[in-house]
Formats: sequence, structure tokens, C-alpha cells
Amino acid sequence: MNVKIWFQKLTDISTLAMSEKVFKEALGDLARELGFDSYAYLNLQPVGTFAVSNYPTEWQTRYFGKKFDEIDPVVALARSTMRTFSWSSESSRVWKSRHIRQFYRDADDFGIRSGITIPIAVAFGRVAMLTIASHKQSLSLTKDIDPITAATAVALLHARIEQANIMPTAKLEVRMTAKQALLLKWSAEGKTMRAIATIENMTYHNVNFHLNNARKALNAGTLPQATALATKLKLI
Repeated sequence: MNVKIWFQKLTDISTLAMSEKVFKEALGDLARELGFDSYAYLNLQPVGTFAVSNYPTEWQTRYFGKKFDEIDPVVALARSTMRTFSWSSESSRVWKSRHIRQFYRDADDFGIRSGITIPIAVAFGRVAMLTIASHKQSLSLTKDIDPITAATAVALLHARIEQANIMPTAKLEVRMTAKQALLLKWSAEGKTMRAIATIENMTYHNVNFHLNNARKALNAGTLPQATALATKLKLI
């Protein structure tokens, strides 16, 4: 298929009204039309990074469970260049880091050996990206891809996923204790730490301790930001 036509089809899928199930199936079918096996939309967040993908479920679980997004060289290159690029597991040979070499070997076991990634800048300085992946050892289609067309199509895809609240197929789990969640909920309700201490029959020091740990778990700079993130992620 002509790459320009492929991106037009991606745009069409992103703007058509269809169920979430059909939407995800259409993305998988479209990836295969271009000769790839799978797709992965990744929304990179300070906390709460998530994916919409048809990668094997076991790989997605492993990826987020082991926080591979922190070492994934494809993610790192997407962040640093913000341009369309191709990649392959063959490039793992040049990496000195054994963690990255192991990452490529793990992906290879699931038939993820090469692909094309298109990153875009989204709101508040964050990054989202679409990858189409293949079991082939290497490929190169970037010479045929117009970067503006690619970025525009992926931006529309991102908007559709955001606006339609498409459910992630996998996401990075935030670990908070029940006590942290409870106290954050009180904070979200507008209660001060001293008021929370009275309500929960705790000392101010303990309330501050738990809320500070909750803030760190959410990678938030302030308590209001932590409550906002926790609410958005449906943790409270």
C-alpha cells in the first residue's frame, strides 16, 4: 500500500464514529495492510503512562510491570528527536547496556523485531507516539514517509483516543497504600492536613508522612497536583 494512502486511512479511522472494539480492530487491520504485524500507541506521562495496542498481552504486562518505558531505546529516541524513524532489534548489538540488550531480546521473543515510530508533542510538554511493528529483522520505509503527513495523522489518532476515553490495553500501575489513597481523598475534598488528622484520629505528623509518600508515588511536585493526578487516574 502507498504510505500516503495509509496515513489517510489512519486519519479516516481516527475521525469515524465507531465502537472502541471496532476502533482497535481497525487499527490492527490497518497495520497489517502496510505489511506490519501490530501497532502500539503510547502516551508518555510523568505518571500514568499507558498504551493502546494489539501487542501480545503478556508482553504489555511485562513492559509496564518491569517499567521498560524507562529504558526502551525507542522511547528515548522518540523523546530526543521528535521525528519519524525506523528501528530494529539488530541495533541492539551496538548497545553497551546489558539491560537494553536484554530488552531487545525480550521483545524479539514476542515477535517485535523492527518497526516505525512516529512521536508527536501533546499538551503540557508531553509526548505521545504511534509504533507499527513487524516480526522481520529489519525494514526501512522512512524515506517514503512525509513527516508532516505522519505527525498530522498521529495527532488526530491521539485526539480520538483522548476525547473518546479509549480504554488502555496496558498501563503503568501506581502503587499507593489504602491509607495514602484515603488521606488524598480527604485532601481532594478540600480538607487541610490538620482537619484530616482530626477526622482520622491521627497526628499531624502521620498525615503529613502519608500524604508526602503519596505525592512521591505520583511523582507530583505539590499536594494539589497529587490529588489532581490521583483523581484523573481514578485512584481516589
